[in-house]
Amino acid sequence: MNRDVHAVANEWLQSNIDENDKQAIQELINDKEALADAFYKNLEFGTGGLRGIMGIGSNRMNKYTIGKATQGLANYLKKSFLEESLKVAIAHDSRNNSSFFAKIVAGVFSANGIQVYLFDSLRPTPELSFTIKHLDCHSGVVLTASHNPKEYNGYKAYWNDGAQLIAPHDKNVIQEVNAIQSIDHVKFESNDDLIQIIGKEVDELYLNKIKSLSLSPDAIKNQKDIKIVYSPIHGTGYKLVPDCLKKLGFENISLVEEQSVPDGNFPTVVYPNPEEKEALSMAIDKAKEVNAELIMATDPDADRVGIAIKDNNGEYILLNGNQTGSLLTYYVLSRWKSLNKLTGKECTIKTIVTTDLISDIARSYDVNCYNTLTGFKYIAQLIRELEGKEQFIVGGEESYGYMVGDFVRDKDAIASCAMIAEMCAYAADNGQSLYDLLIEMYIKFGYYQEKLISITKKGMKGEQEIAAMMDDFRNNPPTHFAGSKVTKISDYQAGIEKRLDTNDSTKMDYPSSNVLQFLTEDGYKISARPSGTEPKIKFYLSVNTGLEKKELFGTKTVELQKLLSDLEADLKLS
Repeated sequence: MNRDVHAVANEWLQSNIDENDKQAIQELINDKEALADAFYKNLEFGTGGLRGIMGIGSNRMNKYTIGKATQGLANYLKKSFLEESLKVAIAHDSRNNSSFFAKIVAGVFSANGIQVYLFDSLRPTPELSFTIKHLDCHSGVVLTASHNPKEYNGYKAYWNDGAQLIAPHDKNVIQEVNAIQSIDHVKFESNDDLIQIIGKEVDELYLNKIKSLSLSPDAIKNQKDIKIVYSPIHGTGYKLVPDCLKKLGFENISLVEEQSVPDGNFPTVVYPNPEEKEALSMAIDKAKEVNAELIMATDPDADRVGIAIKDNNGEYILLNGNQTGSLLTYYVLSRWKSLNKLTGKECTIKTIVTTDLISDIARSYDVNCYNTLTGFKYIAQLIRELEGKEQFIVGGEESYGYMVGDFVRDKDAIASCAMIAEMCAYAADNGQSLYDLLIEMYIKFGYYQEKLISITKKGMKGEQEIAAMMDDFRNNPPTHFAGSKVTKISDYQAGIEKRLDTNDSTKMDYPSSNVLQFLTEDGYKISARPSGTEPKIKFYLSVNTGLEKKELFGTKTVELQKLLSDLEADLKLS
């Protein structure tokens, strides 16, 4: 047993934490593996902020780790905004302890003399981003673990532009947190005079902003009775998504009632993740019952959305994040062009592991498409850098997160649901289904298929195994995938892009990130990346081909699926 683990545990025991928590630590001491997992490190900000399993320990989500994070953030805000009256906004999702944690955060900020705007009940993460900008706050926090299992909770910290913390702020906050030598140095005594409760008035402003994004109000008017099924999967979207759709003019919305009650135990699903087919099974059953055209489901904090549509045989099929993101891009850019809104100064942004189909679509409309590292905070950073030069209009990432417009600086499932529903109405108004629109997109811009392979490796041992896998790919890179020669390797950690055909190397203009990408001579792309929010390593596979006519869709689909299987086999993961 590493002596440091015992030392940290003993420091906690010597502090003024609650007696029940001290007892929990004493019980852990008798379980070496559990003690190590709980105390071997401090929770760190990843692509989604602070996130971990709830429980006692420095590597767990609890009152004390959240208190230290908030104290560190408060200290950093005071140094960053000298002589300003500081303001923060706080929201939380439906997870177990989220409301309790939100009150802890509000208490610590207020104890540090900071004005707090605290939502009266659970709210979507994107609304917190909107609120920070609307109320001119210096920072904000939302308590959520997004789509993680029920054992998890998280702490997403935001800066004054409504975006999640990025360098140098994320690292600087961690330094401030680490500088706190004892939990006793956290100011837990709340100043209730500095905590203002907010609610419906902000909801209305946020929903009005979303309504202003509408590009086809006449189509919605004509198709107002189109049948839509929606599930919030026990999360924060339960009220705002239906309200938003009604505000746009949709009148035939069916809720999955069993999943419309906020519940941190997520009793009807294994994982509250719209990326998982199982999570949408009840919504599909409801859609079959009412013969719906569109199914949408959001994750617990309503920043991700998964959809299902009817194919030409009337069967419901789930779209992956790349397909939905590409369709949104196609719809928004085509409508902007039809409405003569494109001026040559618009852009779309995606992440490096998101389909290149979006780049191809943007290029056809003479719209710039930029790539960022994984994480919406990097998309938001680029939007900020481009302000006054280019207007961001749509973007997203393959993990079911999208953003339309820039009044929110994080992925926004509320706005995305509104735009997806409008897209469905627009297609119907033109005699098409969303499935027809999908194939039309592939014919125009190329047929891309992607596959995500996610391998879970939990705990300290799992972290070491993931590191070893990445080291092996760096030290012994594959030379071929599916018989296609690797011609380029991009190492985002080293910041080097190497062309194997010419042996030339160039520096990449990205922050260092533990990502490897392999590109083959036939245009296959394989990316390897440890998750920043979960104990997983992820592999992203992408292949593409031309699609001359819709009658070839089935044949081409089989060809691409075979290629993806061959790529996976060449990774030698088992």
